[in-house]
Amino acid sequence: MPDFNPKQILYTADALNDRAKELAGRFPDATMQEVQQHNKLPDMGLKHYKAKSDLLVLGKLKTKTIRESGRSSDFIAPSLANGCYGGCAYCYVDRHKDINPITIFTNVDEIMAAVDRHVMKQPWPKIPNQTDPVFYTYDVGCNSDLSVDYAISKSIKEVLQFYKNHPRAKATFATKFVNRDLLEFNPERKVRIRLSLMPVEISKLVDVRTDSIEKRLLAINDFYDAGYDVHVNFSPVIVYNKIGNQTRDWRNDYRELFRQLNEAVREDVKVQMQCEVIFLTHNEAQHIVNLGINPKAEDLLWMPNFQETKQSQFGGINIRYKVQMKKRMIDTFINILMEEIPWCGIRYIF
Repeated sequence: MPDFNPKQILYTADALNDRAKELAGRFPDATMQEVQQHNKLPDMGLKHYKAKSDLLVLGKLKTKTIRESGRSSDFIAPSLANGCYGGCAYCYVDRHKDINPITIFTNVDEIMAAVDRHVMKQPWPKIPNQTDPVFYTYDVGCNSDLSVDYAISKSIKEVLQFYKNHPRAKATFATKFVNRDLLEFNPERKVRIRLSLMPVEISKLVDVRTDSIEKRLLAINDFYDAGYDVHVNFSPVIVYNKIGNQTRDWRNDYRELFRQLNEAVREDVKVQMQCEVIFLTHNEAQHIVNLGINPKAEDLLWMPNFQETKQSQFGGINIRYKVQMKKRMIDTFINILMEEIPWCGIRYIF
């Protein structure tokens, strides 16, 4: 895990409860500064990665909306945090702020009460679906990396305990970090961790400040033994035919990744493992910012010959692979996966 040691803690007055005070006390050398809004920070004079390292924000989540998903989960739970220590070049969360340090929401009791009210209104027993045959699943890490949040805030363990004990709800989250402290908590299969994977050399370019693919692969069996559901997340799938001046085919690299996964995972873990697959969607504004932060990554992410524009539901201009090309890419991905790891079912792919 990263050695996160913020120099400054920004907080809103309504977030400064006992949880916040305990959390701030873990960083006694950090200075405290009140801000008006957790999502509109003053100019701190810090650039992208520096802000992620040096700042921690404590806020109160006011809008506790629960949205339908149907992909990674049945529902998306209200955010426990926002932002991440990592600086992945394709991150959709970073697009919406000039700087995006980790923000921890301190009104966890209210967030979990909202989930409890929501799930208890759902029909029971649940009709089995691809997210889970028994429980309603809630994604608890859409806007942050819960493995990092767990290392910062004790409240995250309380959240996992809530899902472990709940008669109808189950938690799930994707991660690019291996927090071995999570192994000390046994969720009794009521928490699903989805380890994000992509070819090793590509990850080195775009998965900035995250744990290596090798480290993630080595953790799979350990998390299963600790009591987690363990799935994998091939996201984003980036299509390329060269890296810099080197000819390199994405299809060959994914074949090698599947072989590494097959080698790493025990047979009893393979039985329960499934994957989800999401091809890259990028963003025009993010592309421009990345040119000043990580231009080598943009050689892979911004490929106009392969891509077309699409206006997002939030009004942003996104780019995605051209529809007809993408259909062929998806077919190719499925064929390679079935040849190398037929034991790994695809929960969804798009």
